[in-house]
Amino acid sequence: MSTDRLEADKPEKEDYALDLALRPKEWSDYVGQGHVKRNLRILIDAARMRAEPMEHVLLSGPAGLGKTSLAHLIAREMNTNIRVTSGPAIERVGDLASILTNLIPGDILFIDEVHRLNKLVEEILYPAMESRTLDIIIGKGPSARTIQIDLPPFTLVAATTRSGMLSGPLRSRFGASYRLDFYNADDLGKIVMRSAAILQTPIEPAAVERISISSRFTPRVANRLLKRTRDYAQVHGAGTVTDDIAQQTLNLLEIDALGLEPMDRRILDAIITTFSGGPVGLQALAATTSEEEDTIVEVYEPYLMQLGFLERTPRGRVATERAYEHLGRAYTAQSTLIS
Repeated sequence: MSTDRLEADKPEKEDYALDLALRPKEWSDYVGQGHVKRNLRILIDAARMRAEPMEHVLLSGPAGLGKTSLAHLIAREMNTNIRVTSGPAIERVGDLASILTNLIPGDILFIDEVHRLNKLVEEILYPAMESRTLDIIIGKGPSARTIQIDLPPFTLVAATTRSGMLSGPLRSRFGASYRLDFYNADDLGKIVMRSAAILQTPIEPAAVERISISSRFTPRVANRLLKRTRDYAQVHGAGTVTDDIAQQTLNLLEIDALGLEPMDRRILDAIITTFSGGPVGLQALAATTSEEEDTIVEVYEPYLMQLGFLERTPRGRVATERAYEHLGRAYTAQSTLIS
C-alpha cells in the first residue's frame, strides 16, 4: 500500500470534521503555550471587566501550533461571535468592506495569513482598526468623493506564519502581539491522549511517545499521525494503537524517528549532494527539489532549523554537521559552515 493510498483511506470531508472535533472547546483544553495563554487571559479578563471589546491581537508562529484554535477560544471566552477569513480570500477593497459592515458590536474578526493581504486592502484596514471607520472612495478623477462609514466596536485577531512580511503600519496597530513556540514531547503527548479519547481509539503509552516524537513539535501533525495510525490499527490490527502499529504507520508514511518526511530529506540531500553542503539560495533549492519557495520557508525550514540540521547565512542555506550525520553522510572540511 502506498503513502498516497493510506492518506486517501478517509474522505477529506471526514478528516476536516475530525479536525474540528479535535480542536479545543474550552480554555482548559488548550495544551501548551503557557506564556501566551497567561497574557491573553489578562487581556480577556480586563476587557470583560470594562465591558468592552479586546484590543486587536496578532498571533505569529509556524503553521499548526494552534493560532486558529486560540482565536476561537478568545471568542468563546469573550462570549461573542467570530467571523473567519484569510488574507488571500480578501481580494478587493469591496470584500473587506462587506465583511466589516456586517459585523455586530463585540464581534471578533479572525484573518488567517494576514501577511498575504492585498496592500490596497491593508490600507483600508488601518482606519478600521484605529478609529473604527471605513473610508470608501466613490467615483474617479475630480468628481471622486470619500464616504466615511462608522463601524461597530470589534476585535481583529490576525494570524501569520511570516511576521517579517507584515508592514510596520499594520503591525503597530495591534495592541498585543504574541509568538507561539514549538511544543515539547510532553505537551504533545497530552494532546495525543486527549485526541485519542475523543476519537474513542485505545492507545498504548509507548505509541503516544512515538507519535509525539515524530510530530515535528506540532499539534496539527500529531493529530494527523494519530488519525493515520488509527486507520492502520483498524485495517491491520485489532483497533488499538500499539507501539508496533505506530511504527509501521510511520514507515508506510516514510517518516523517520525524528519526524523527517521525504521532502525534508530531499531538501537536505539537495544541499549536501548538489550544492556541496551549501550555501545555496532559496530559488535554486526550490528548483532542485521541485517544491514551492513559500512551502520550503513556511513548512520545512522551521523544523529543520529547530533540529539544527539547517542554517540560514547571508549567502544562503547551509546543511550542518548534524544533518550529515542523520543522513549517514561524511562531513568533510569542504562542507564547513559559512557565517
